[in-house]
Amino acid sequence: MDKSNNQITVTSPLLPPLEEFIPYLQEIWDSKWITNNGQFHQKLEQALCEYFGIKYISVFTNGTLPLITALQALNVKGEVITTPYSFVATTHSIWWNGLQPVFVDVDPKTGNIDPDKIEAAITPRTTAIMPVHVYGNPCDVERIDALAKKYNLKVIYDAAHAFGVRVPLRHPERSEGSHSDTSILNFGDVSTLSFHATKTYTTIEGGALVCHSAEMKQKIDYLKNFGFEDEVTVVAPGINSKIDEVRAAFGLVNLKHVDDAIEHRHRMVNAYREGLKEIKGITFFEDMPGVRHNYSYFPIFVDEKEYGISRDALYTKLKENGILSRRYFYPLISEFSPYRSYASAIKENLPVANKMADSVICLPLHAGLSDEDVNRVLNCIKR
Repeated sequence: MDKSNNQITVTSPLLPPLEEFIPYLQEIWDSKWITNNGQFHQKLEQALCEYFGIKYISVFTNGTLPLITALQALNVKGEVITTPYSFVATTHSIWWNGLQPVFVDVDPKTGNIDPDKIEAAITPRTTAIMPVHVYGNPCDVERIDALAKKYNLKVIYDAAHAFGVRVPLRHPERSEGSHSDTSILNFGDVSTLSFHATKTYTTIEGGALVCHSAEMKQKIDYLKNFGFEDEVTVVAPGINSKIDEVRAAFGLVNLKHVDDAIEHRHRMVNAYREGLKEIKGITFFEDMPGVRHNYSYFPIFVDEKEYGISRDALYTKLKENGILSRRYFYPLISEFSPYRSYASAIKENLPVANKMADSVICLPLHAGLSDEDVNRVLNCIKR
C-alpha cells in the first residue's frame, strides 16, 4: 500500500502498552471495586501530585466538571472575566453557574488573555478571572495574580492544555523538592486540567482540579460526590463527577509514558518549525524562555495576502491530501449564539482574538506522528 494515501489525523490518543494495563484490570476484576474512591483513584491523585510537584489534586470524570466545581468551591458570583479564544467549556462553566462571562482580547504572542485588557473590564460586579493557558502556553500569571490581589478577585486557571508545563520558579514555598522551575498549576486560587483522549496525557475521559490547601481539597471532594460529608450528611448541593477505577488505572499506566510522548511531540514541533520558517505568510509560536512546554498543539497562522491562499483554502487542501488539521479555536466563543449578545462579545472589542481565529490551523501532532507524516504535511503546505 502507498503510505502517502494513508490519512494523517490531527490527533491520536496516547495508549499505554496493553500488556501493562491488563494486570490493573485483573486487580479491578478481583476486587470488584470499580468506582467511589477506590485504590487506583487514590493512587492516581498521589502519583499526579508527585509528578507535578503539587500538594492537592482531585481527579474528575472529565475536564468540564472541574471548571464548574471550581466556581462553586470559590463561591463566585456576578461577572467573570475570561477569554473568547478557548474551547466552549471554559465559558459554558460560567453560564452553568448562573454567572456572566465578560470577554477581553488576547495577546498575539501567546493567544492568552491580555493582562492589559483585564483591568479595564473590571466592574463592581466582577468577582473572578478565568484565564486559559492556550495551547499550553503559560499565561502572564504574575500580572494576573497581581490584578486579582489588587481587586480582591478569585483566579481560576483553565489549564486543560497545560499538562506538565513548568515555568521559572518564583514561589518556592509552593514547590515540592529542589527545582529551578515550578508547575504552572501552582498559580491562582485553583487550576483545572483535562485528560480527554485528545490531550497530551489522557485517562480516556477525565480531568482534575488543583488547589493549595487541605480545606479546599476536602470541599472539592465533597462537591464532586453529591456533597456527601459522610453516609448521612450532605453539606452542599454537589454533583457526581468521580472518575472510575478503570480510567484511573489507565491514567496510572499512561503516566509512565507521558514524558516520552512529550519528547516525541517536541521533536515533531522542531521539524515543523524548521520546515515552515522560510514560507512567507505562515507564522507560528516559538517556545517561551525558561518554560518546559508540553507541545500539546502546533498552531500556524495563515496570512492570505502573503501566503497566496486563505486559511480555509489551505485547510481544504490538506484534507484533500489525507491530512486532517483543525481550525482551533474557530469560531470564537463570543461568536456562538448563547454569547454573541453580550456587550463584551462585539468584534471591535476583540480584534486580536478575531484575527487569530480567522487565520489559525492546528497541524497534526501526537505521539504516533512520524517524520514521514510531518514531511507530507510540510510538502503539502509548500505546494
